[in-house]
Amino acid sequence: MSRIAPKPGTYPVPEPDLRDGIVSHTLRRVSDSPLDHAVQEARDALIARQDSSGYWLFELEADCTIPAEYIMMMHFLDEIDAALEAKLCRYLRAAQDQHGGWPLYHGGDFNISCSVKAYYALKLAGDDVGAPHMVRARAAILAHGGAASVNVFTRIALALFGQLPWRGVPYIPVEIMLLPRWFAFHVDKVAYWSRTVMVPLFILCTRKPVAKNPRKVHIRELFTTAPEKERDYFRRKGFVAKLFLAADRLGRLIDPLIPASIREKATRRAEAWMLERLNGEDGLGAIFPAMVNALEAMVILGYAADDPRRVTAKRALQKLLVVGPSSAYCQPCVSPIWDTALASLAMQEADDAAASEASTRALDWLQARQLLDEPADWQVKRPGLPGGGWAFQFANSYYPDLDDTAVVVWAMHQARDSARYSGSVRRALDWLVGMQSKNGGFAAFDADNTSYYLNAIPFADHGALLDPPTSDVTARVVTVLARIGRPQDRPALERAIDYLRRQQEADGSWFGRWGTNYIYGTWSVLMAFAQVHSGSADPAVARAVEWLKRKQNPDGGWGESNDTYAHGLGASGHFPSTAYQSAWALLGLLASGEVRSDAVHRGAEFLMRTQQADGLWSDPSFTAPGFPRVFYLRYHGYSAYFPLWALSVYRTLTRRGRSN
Repeated sequence: MSRIAPKPGTYPVPEPDLRDGIVSHTLRRVSDSPLDHAVQEARDALIARQDSSGYWLFELEADCTIPAEYIMMMHFLDEIDAALEAKLCRYLRAAQDQHGGWPLYHGGDFNISCSVKAYYALKLAGDDVGAPHMVRARAAILAHGGAASVNVFTRIALALFGQLPWRGVPYIPVEIMLLPRWFAFHVDKVAYWSRTVMVPLFILCTRKPVAKNPRKVHIRELFTTAPEKERDYFRRKGFVAKLFLAADRLGRLIDPLIPASIREKATRRAEAWMLERLNGEDGLGAIFPAMVNALEAMVILGYAADDPRRVTAKRALQKLLVVGPSSAYCQPCVSPIWDTALASLAMQEADDAAASEASTRALDWLQARQLLDEPADWQVKRPGLPGGGWAFQFANSYYPDLDDTAVVVWAMHQARDSARYSGSVRRALDWLVGMQSKNGGFAAFDADNTSYYLNAIPFADHGALLDPPTSDVTARVVTVLARIGRPQDRPALERAIDYLRRQQEADGSWFGRWGTNYIYGTWSVLMAFAQVHSGSADPAVARAVEWLKRKQNPDGGWGESNDTYAHGLGASGHFPSTAYQSAWALLGLLASGEVRSDAVHRGAEFLMRTQQADGLWSDPSFTAPGFPRVFYLRYHGYSAYFPLWALSVYRTLTRRGRSN
């Protein structure tokens, strides 16, 4: 077990060493102006992006399913904004790949579900099926099995438009809302994102409405077998999956026997659940899929177009749009808490008056958004635990995020005037410790959300129904627990460290659930281990450091593709360097005492060399998974604050070593 210090530092202090070679070369470099210039330019550019109220908010881009679904929603409701639709279509056309279809992330392989939705959205908007881009897309879709091969969520969308029969989607009746918590399936047993998507979907899949589809657009040309004749919509393998499919068939048989009074009771319970969590103009769950389902469910339940709740639900979706002069896309959600906390940490490392002032404004803004006594779904598992977390979005009170909470606490505790945040930090730490799962790890939103058998149900072909503990979230919690060092947190901290040690891959890396991928996971854990004084003498740290060094590219940077989520370590070779992944690797190495290494020096040089004229960095690659293998994200802010953070730490440590 690693020794836990009560108030450890974030980074080890290098011993002075002026011998010839790498060390003296590094020390000479940091006395030059380019490093100072790079930090100052990045700092100024980031401050310029700060809102006057104190927060940072960068765009959060997903794959083309989201803008395609926005177009489909407009046609479902027959509420079509022609100008917006035209811009969304330009975005979709521009994102079509050379393989003819649409990938889940920049440079990714063809994805059948994303491609079918994009094709249908374009056709709904009026694109001619004979146009070259539509011909290419159709050929690619048919070559990959046709529209019957799409995932469950896409099949449900197509069923709502009458493009395939309802037997092609899982049986998910609204009566699920009446099941007791001890039952094999209950909404409280799945992740927050799953339950907020599913509850309004129960209403839709029970009522089985047909989209208004004013132009009566179909996509029968995308099926290799006519959809009504297709017999192979469910292709899950394994005993548990077959058991659930049998239950699915049984449910369809008894569905006509369900009394109308029971159906009405279940519908009202689902409706009440949804309305209670509607979340104003931030939307149900503050995530796009749940928000779309909620709006469409309201329409099916008879809410008038001018009903304030329906108007608000639609406004929540509109606020996710990013509209430019010629094109537009829709974000899956927004990330102000996450962006603000991470940017604040970067400012603190820049460590000057302007950066400190910007960080303080940000932390004051964050402090006012702590969730304390509000009702929340996590309380089902932890009914006596006082609140204290932060959400990911501007507002999402039912679903605070442990990862965001840990980063906010980190920034508050590291602030120059940390005493002003002491009450917030205490409440947050109490909540974090109370949310530890049985295996010692921490998940994003819930504790012990580990009913893994549910991933075999027909609805869960995406494999992302649950929110189990992960190394990256656990590492963030370990970082703040060890950094602050409260005696009462020690047992939880010990268990979390044990969890992280068990999760290390054979090659020395850690899997990154919420960032791409092994570089992200490894950086996260190395930062945590630095807090508990697990330096290079720790075998786990040594293996991780060597793994990072092996993955460095000849240009000095690091890169990793989202392909590693589909193919695991077999795909974790060398990929083109990115600024944000290079920053993660640098931070991990610096935290492990590698300030003098050639790898660190070359990594810093890469960041300085690739900095743009505006002081920031940019890369088209997608930076994180929403759900591995299913849904990916591009945090535009990652190329702004992570490189600044890394270069600032590099500057501090190298100069500290020179002055000792």
